[in-house]
Amino acid sequence: MLVRTLRSKSFIAAAVALKFLAIPFAASGNEGEALDTAEKATPKLLIEAITVVGNQSKTLQLAGSSDFLNARDLAVFDYGDVNRLLRQVPGINIQEEDGYGLRPNIGLRATGLDRSAKITLMEDGVLIAPAPYAAPAAYYFPHVARISAVEVVKGPGAIKYGPYTVGGAINLLSTPVAEENSLNAELLFGSDSFLQAHTSGTSRFNLSDALEISFSGETLKWQSTGFRQLDGGGDTGFDIEDYVGKIEITSRHIDHVTQSFQFKVQTSDEVSHETYLGLTDKDFAATPSRRYRGSQRDLMDAEHHGYHATYRADFLSGLNVTAVAYRNEFARDWFKLAKVVDPLAGPVSISTLLENADLFPGAFNTIVGETGFISADDALAVKHNSRTYVSTGVQTAIAIPFTFGSSFHQLTGSVRYHEDKMDRFQWVDRFRMDNGTMVLTNAGVPGTDSNRIDSAEAWSGYIQDEIMIGPWTATPGFRIESVDLLRLDYGKSDTARQETALKTIMTSTTAVLPGISVSYEVTNPLLAFMGVHRGFAPPAPGKNANEETSLNYEAGLRYVDQGLHLEAVGYFTDYENLIGTCTNSTGGVCVIGDQFDGGQAHAYGLEATASYDLSGLADFRHSIPFDFAYTFTRARFRSSFESAFDPWGDVIKGDNLPYIPRNQATVSLGIVDPLWSLRGTLNYVAKTRSQAGQGPIAPKETIDSRVIVDLAGQVALTERADIIVRVENLFNTTYSAARRPAGLRPGKPFTLKFGIKVGI
Repeated sequence: MLVRTLRSKSFIAAAVALKFLAIPFAASGNEGEALDTAEKATPKLLIEAITVVGNQSKTLQLAGSSDFLNARDLAVFDYGDVNRLLRQVPGINIQEEDGYGLRPNIGLRATGLDRSAKITLMEDGVLIAPAPYAAPAAYYFPHVARISAVEVVKGPGAIKYGPYTVGGAINLLSTPVAEENSLNAELLFGSDSFLQAHTSGTSRFNLSDALEISFSGETLKWQSTGFRQLDGGGDTGFDIEDYVGKIEITSRHIDHVTQSFQFKVQTSDEVSHETYLGLTDKDFAATPSRRYRGSQRDLMDAEHHGYHATYRADFLSGLNVTAVAYRNEFARDWFKLAKVVDPLAGPVSISTLLENADLFPGAFNTIVGETGFISADDALAVKHNSRTYVSTGVQTAIAIPFTFGSSFHQLTGSVRYHEDKMDRFQWVDRFRMDNGTMVLTNAGVPGTDSNRIDSAEAWSGYIQDEIMIGPWTATPGFRIESVDLLRLDYGKSDTARQETALKTIMTSTTAVLPGISVSYEVTNPLLAFMGVHRGFAPPAPGKNANEETSLNYEAGLRYVDQGLHLEAVGYFTDYENLIGTCTNSTGGVCVIGDQFDGGQAHAYGLEATASYDLSGLADFRHSIPFDFAYTFTRARFRSSFESAFDPWGDVIKGDNLPYIPRNQATVSLGIVDPLWSLRGTLNYVAKTRSQAGQGPIAPKETIDSRVIVDLAGQVALTERADIIVRVENLFNTTYSAARRPAGLRPGKPFTLKFGIKVGI
């Protein structure tokens, strides 16, 4: 188990947050006022020059595809699950896994989904994946229950944020330092012993007429016993604590410059009883929430610490300079079942076993572990997937507005130096299944399963100029990525790392990634835009594949007038070389970390959104917000090849990529009164396949279509507090979320949450 060093820190952070309880409450009361408060909480960005979008109104002006979910949007359903939150954004592909979004699998415009490794992930403009270059698989993801806004960019604007520019970028904005003394608190209870306790507050002090210092603190407690039922009993849930503290110093209009400095500290701890072991089709049909006894020892134990120092200067001329220094640390040990010994066939991976349970009856009986059954010693191999990650860097950005002739320019540029590494030091413990209980029979030696360090050093930067001439706006730019990768493999016998069997692999890659978008204001409310950019994803250390490259095109129309927002965007991605990376979460029937060339592939699709307050159609007393998002996607291989990468297998030209549904849609409708509100959202995801192929989907490769309905209600209790009720999966729809990495996994069933929200 990891040392709980953050426990003492958590008490300090909680004490800081509790200090704000002494601040007098202002009225929040009803949903309208509460959501107005939430909207005001959308960050006044200290990091505006390095954000993707910056605010919601900016997304309506960009010559490209982008989305911004502000604090008001996030407050409606209070999702702690980022998968549910992002359903309202078109162009996003999601593979659920645990039902709570603990380790999301997110892709943009048909990029790979596994562990969100093919998109650029950020918090407050800083790369947030554990090791963004060396090991980008997002086994850590910021807890969205404490996030105040989300930015998504999918077009040529992606070149601002590398290294992954094929699909785009997602930036999660933490709760900002408020502009006045404040306190917000929320307490939710629910099904399966669910608890979500979230507080945030700010204290501000004027040191002089021009100098101000602010302190903010935030705490999040998030836990559940889980909705899956372990045979014989046991916890299948999680317990998460997350704390954030910020100190901000602002000097205003000294020598015609406003300057800000902010230091942010974040620390979180997770213990979750999560497993990769799913169910056979037969058992899923009978009891989808079941878990076999073979997963009773599975446990994720993880800690994350982040430190960001940000400086910003705003000049009266409009010049803006921002600099950020950051360090993120992540350590985890995911102790989980990896293989089972079959008396006849020998060791079998859990992925292969659940795909072919009838072929390995001895191994299957072992993971089921019925009462009275006793396996051989060492029959269950449970791996300590122990890894530590460090990610550090410095990035600067500058924004210069100027006029040249009849054109107005917003020139932006950025340079970033980044280092990261992943240290894998893993081993296997072996167990006997004895009358329903796993008994340790052979304790492994640390480092004897995987013993290597992958690291990366990267220089990157971009220049982009937004040029406005009358109704035209053009935004040309380019990005450069220069990456050096290193793998130090000490082998399974050199656990002391004395370099007796050291293998060193060094690789480098450099990419120049141009892009341009153009928009034309057809009429005052109607904007037409199009763009093209170069897509890139770097290879992994110790690569046996090339980097991923593509050409990406998009074109769209956007109509915004009197509260009506309509948008339609078509895109086409021409992969020159698609890359797949072997991870445990893809099935693990390959060497973890190996990469595979997928050759040429095409992805194209349509994204459509609409939003309007239907009360504008007639003289309704209440507001009736309506929102709609639709995604059509096709993604196919353009060549035939044989692959040891499990999600692909042996590919025939024209095969569809796995886990990319053809159609997705989300519809939201509500009614809002000054004292109460009710919102409903319906999400549809079409049937898709778990392995590359074409034609009718084989039953054992099918992820069924689903329709999920969620509800959110809110009633003013007092002027200072609201009662809130949330229902997820209203009709208790049973559906399979995934077939990888090992067997069918269920989506979350009917879940009720209720509680209270108090705000300044």
